[in-house]
Amino acid sequence: MLIGYARTSTLDQKAGLVAQLEELAKVGCEKVFLEQVSSVDVAARGRLTEALDYVREGDTLIVTRLDRLARSVSHLLEILDRLAVKGASLRILAMGIDTGTPTGKLMLTVLGGIAEFEREIMLERQREGIAKAKAAGKYRWRKPTARAKAKEVLALHGEGTGATEIARKLGLGRASVYRVLQAHEGAERGQRAS
Repeated sequence: MLIGYARTSTLDQKAGLVAQLEELAKVGCEKVFLEQVSSVDVAARGRLTEALDYVREGDTLIVTRLDRLARSVSHLLEILDRLAVKGASLRILAMGIDTGTPTGKLMLTVLGGIAEFEREIMLERQREGIAKAKAAGKYRWRKPTARAKAKEVLALHGEGTGATEIARKLGLGRASVYRVLQAHEGAERGQRAS
């Protein structure tokens, strides 16, 4: 059985999710698991866990791109091990890789290692650049936009405006609006308790 897995990082990436679903349908996936969650938060990826649990011997898990599936080489290898234990394989459409073959498994491991290496080099350069800018007195942290607009958020919420509309009006993310509201509720509970 061909089983698809599609993921986007945010709710705003609907077009990307639709494109993934179309590709998975085109190759004949009989069942597709989809979710919209950051790849960084591996623990929150419940649909990926469901897909890995669902896979049976002889099945193939199909993703459109490697970055839709795994964040690191260790995570990728963990997924490959889970599939191997079940007698299943992984196919990555954009790379033309199928771990049902020894060559496909080798290529995937090598490419995953290179991707992780590139990411580590990029983060190291970023840290070095920030350190240089701080030493030169040029580095400034990004202003906390949501906290700066907390009064406006609370005022709109007090008028009965929903979080999505508040976010749109103030140019914030919905999660930021919820953080402001939760912080305010926590402060109010603290005042009532004392």
